[in-house]
This record gives sequence, C-alpha cells and structure tokens, in this order.
Amino acid sequence: MNTRLPLALATPLLIALALFGLMGGGQRQGAERLQALPALLIAAGLLIARAASYGRHRQRLLRAVKELESGPQ
Repeated sequence: MNTRLPLALATPLLIALALFGLMGGGQRQGAERLQALPALLIAAGLLIARAASYGRHRQRLLRAVKELESGPQ
C-alpha cells in the first residue's frame, strides 16, 4: 500500500469537514463556527505544499531526461 495514500485522502476530507463546520452544519452558531477555520487553513496549506513539491519533482525529472537525451558532454 502506498504510504502517502492516507494523507492524500485525509486532506480533501479535512477541507470538506471544515467547510461543513463553517457553513453551520449541525449545532454550531456564531463564534463556534470559527473553530473550523484552523482545520481549513492547515488542509489548504497541505494541498499547496504538495502541489509545489509535485512541480519541483516534475522539473527534476524533466531535467534528468533532457540530460540523458543530450548525452555526455
């Protein structure tokens, strides 16, 4: 099993849960809704960090492929 799968699934679920809390799903009213804000910010940060990491990884792979294609210099 992929070790990153739980985190990949947990992040969107955390966002959905935080949005549900912010929109007033259930018994939350007023300032109690703001308690869901940290979860939303953390999940958004995780998604942004993962996207940035993915982009850097793709750039490294592309650079390595180009070096292989050009051959030793």
